[in-house]
Amino acid sequence: MKKIGGIIYRFVKSFFSSKKGSIAAVIIACFLSLFWFCLPKHLFRSPTSFVIDDNKGQLLGAAIASDGQWRFPYNPKVPPKFKACIIAFEDQRFEHHAGFDPLALVRAIKQNVRAHHVVSGGSTITMQVIRLATRNDRTIWQKLVELFQAMRLEITYSKAEILALYSSNAPFGSNVVGLDAASWRYFGRSSDKLSWGETAALAVLPNSPSLVHPGKNRLILIKKRNKLLDKLCKLKVIDATTAALAKSEPVPERPVPLPQGAPHLLDRFKNDHAANSQNGSRITTTINSVLQQNVTDILERHHQVLKANDIRNGAAIVLDVETGETMAYVGNIFHTDQPELESNVDVIGAPRSPGSTLKPLLYAAMMHDGLILPNSIIPDIPTQIAGYRPENFDLGYDGAVPASKALARSLNIPAVRMLQQYKYERFHALLRNAGITTLKQPADFYGLSLILGGGENNLWELSGAYADMARVLNHYHRYKGFYDRADFHNPHYTKTRATKPVLEKGSLLDAASIYYTLQAMEEVMRPGDELLWQQFSSSQRIAWKTGTSFGFRDGWAIGITPRYVVGVWVGNTNGEGRTGLIGVSTAAPIMFEIFRQLPVSHDWFDMPIGEMARIGICSQSGYRAGENCDHVDTVWVPKSGLKAPVCPFHQLIHLDASRKWQVTSDCELPTNMLHQSWFVLPPSMEYYYRSKNYQYKQLPPFRADCQQNRQQRTMELIYPKDGAKVYVPLEADGTRGRMICTAVHRQPGIKIFWHLDDQYVGETIDYHQFALNPSSGKHKLTLVDSRGSRLQIFFIVLDKDGGRNISAMKNEPPDVK
Repeated sequence: MKKIGGIIYRFVKSFFSSKKGSIAAVIIACFLSLFWFCLPKHLFRSPTSFVIDDNKGQLLGAAIASDGQWRFPYNPKVPPKFKACIIAFEDQRFEHHAGFDPLALVRAIKQNVRAHHVVSGGSTITMQVIRLATRNDRTIWQKLVELFQAMRLEITYSKAEILALYSSNAPFGSNVVGLDAASWRYFGRSSDKLSWGETAALAVLPNSPSLVHPGKNRLILIKKRNKLLDKLCKLKVIDATTAALAKSEPVPERPVPLPQGAPHLLDRFKNDHAANSQNGSRITTTINSVLQQNVTDILERHHQVLKANDIRNGAAIVLDVETGETMAYVGNIFHTDQPELESNVDVIGAPRSPGSTLKPLLYAAMMHDGLILPNSIIPDIPTQIAGYRPENFDLGYDGAVPASKALARSLNIPAVRMLQQYKYERFHALLRNAGITTLKQPADFYGLSLILGGGENNLWELSGAYADMARVLNHYHRYKGFYDRADFHNPHYTKTRATKPVLEKGSLLDAASIYYTLQAMEEVMRPGDELLWQQFSSSQRIAWKTGTSFGFRDGWAIGITPRYVVGVWVGNTNGEGRTGLIGVSTAAPIMFEIFRQLPVSHDWFDMPIGEMARIGICSQSGYRAGENCDHVDTVWVPKSGLKAPVCPFHQLIHLDASRKWQVTSDCELPTNMLHQSWFVLPPSMEYYYRSKNYQYKQLPPFRADCQQNRQQRTMELIYPKDGAKVYVPLEADGTRGRMICTAVHRQPGIKIFWHLDDQYVGETIDYHQFALNPSSGKHKLTLVDSRGSRLQIFFIVLDKDGGRNISAMKNEPPDVK
């Protein structure tokens, strides 16, 4: 053997060393190179349909490809039934040949010669993949090229991959390409759920795709299908009974519509795919298809009621708190046959005025910074700031209201005054850090109206921000008092890989501040049948917030539990406002009905004790207790509350023996005085507060022989404030209008004398409002009461040009609820 091997080696060496051998070597090398590189880098470049599946892999929706074909992306999994059918019908020796089948070619040549025309091509499945990829003309030369390329394809690809390429790109009649698209278009379900009869009908189509056409060639298709079923029975792939039952099945008559379970999410995926240059046009989403359908049905039922008031659109989203995954995504009422509904608009991602929905974030931020405690009282009085005059929904005033109640009742004036204290620039930055990207303008553009819907937000990011708060609170104990910055992120609709948390000591919002925010949101009064929810053990605890934009254009409701967040928007996509379009009465009922579709858990957020401290709180003001506070409650508050302000409202006053009069050392011996702590609000707050709080006690007046304590303010101007810039509009006849000045006094029945620029202009008693008609420029307003107390402020009246910006600010959108 060694001798024979040596002889062969010397022969080959001498042959290739010769001139002829060198030429042969070059030819062989060229042939091998040509063979190796004969396949295109990408076999199939045709555009594919955008396809989304639910969290269990079932089709939610698909969009036709850009070339007008229903062509689903490549699927590496070929159902066993289709594999058996297509091999039996097209290429029985597929598993054994190397790309072409000599026996099939010889048989095809004989058949074509006998018939005097082409009746059989003899192509293998591998060769058909090449023809589908290259789209060559069917000539003898191209047949040889296909054979050559098929052999090359068999080297690089496995049999399973070649079969998957074929099933994903074969034509199935009309504008349907690929097995997946065909099974849905003709039978309305996925290919792995087809019967033998249905699979056999599809297997014969690529050979003659024109067979499937409504009302045409039905008998030919049935004949071909039945012939294949007989062949499968002969090959013992199926038994005779199965073959007989399969033959009795009808063949498709016309294409059926594809599912449209989440059309707006499909559009969102298409837009995200284009914006982010993603690979692959088919994704498995996190959508729960059962919940998706239930939410769609709920929106549709409410739409039938709301449309009577010309409220035509609605959207809802359900998020998993832990992961941020989207469980349901209903972007709008979907009636494509009614163009006036603008069903194609995805409201979940559309910027809209958010109404009051940002108030919880401000409340949490102020506690996080130690500016307030959960129940610190906030002024609720007529307020005008640089011409901006917010109003509460009921147009009333409480004088002073605990911050938690202000949030629960969605009061606008306390929210504006809180933002004024927090600074809208900081709040704007906080929102951006929390993942709100819709605020495209700088903070000064929005100003204080930011808290009342003066900016633009969308349901996607707002619901995500609410889920962030719940997630931070859930993770507090898991992370043993530390925080993960990644807990603040936008929702997502596909599975994401879990990352290892990067733990830090601080957070954008601490757990304790979030806990008290959600506690306040739980106290919001529920609408309709939900009003008495606490009396039913089956009811679910939900922290929630509503919002309504200026002009009744948008109604919002977002609810939070430890496991889920539900966000709902109701309105008109064209921005048309409607009377009665209020979040609590339109969006909230939808939100609660959606929550009833979710698993009920009676677990609630655990108190983050490690982020809290027990301190003394003034029971009347909600501030840290001062030395004069006589009713002190020791309660848990966020640790940041240790630096919160001390109660400024309790004063030590001196009374005579009758306790009816205040006295001073000028008129009463110190030994005869009674010293008592007294809860004293500023006059403007007291004026409104006492009308709604019967237990409030006004300060006793000073005894006639005693001089009043100058440190005690007895009267206050509500409007205008010192340094105010006022624009007085013109009346219809062109004359300058009047500005209405308002003052309050602690003592009822007392007179106030009004002076403008040191000129006496009139007096008021009890109800202290006075109309002035000042000219443009700077003015001094002086008030003197009948006891000699004096109040003086300066204000500027702007001319017509100077007042233009102020007038515009008055029209900024105040939130209503």
